[in-house]
Amino acid sequence: MDAIKRIAENRKARHDFYIEETLEAGVELTGTEVKSIRAGACNLRDAFCAVKNGEMFAHNFHISPYEQGNRYNQDPLRPKRLLLHRREIEKLRRAAERDGFTLIPLSIYLKGPRVKVTVALAKGKKLYDKRESEKQREAQRDIERQKR
Repeated sequence: MDAIKRIAENRKARHDFYIEETLEAGVELTGTEVKSIRAGACNLRDAFCAVKNGEMFAHNFHISPYEQGNRYNQDPLRPKRLLLHRREIEKLRRAAERDGFTLIPLSIYLKGPRVKVTVALAKGKKLYDKRESEKQREAQRDIERQKR
């Protein structure tokens, strides 16, 4: 079994969206990008995924330039192609076209020597939904405190 090492997580996504479904995808990267990710220099905060010409790309997925990379470094915000089977891409594309759904990367991690991304099909929360979630979390914390 390959060891999994979590590199970055999009915590804000779980606050702003209802997560309907998740899927693991590979990422097409250059050598300096992989080295930079292994060093933990990446950010998923405003990232989203889009399907174009039957391929899925992650946009606004920031990977900082590798310090020793010199001319081999890429643009930090270039769209990264996600590696999925055609039927998975088509299924996610159809689901994302439904009302209010979007595709967002939740986390990036190393699975053995490979870089993987967890992609989620998500629906945006309204402000009152966020407040309700916060109230439920607060109530759960109070219950846990009472148990101790």
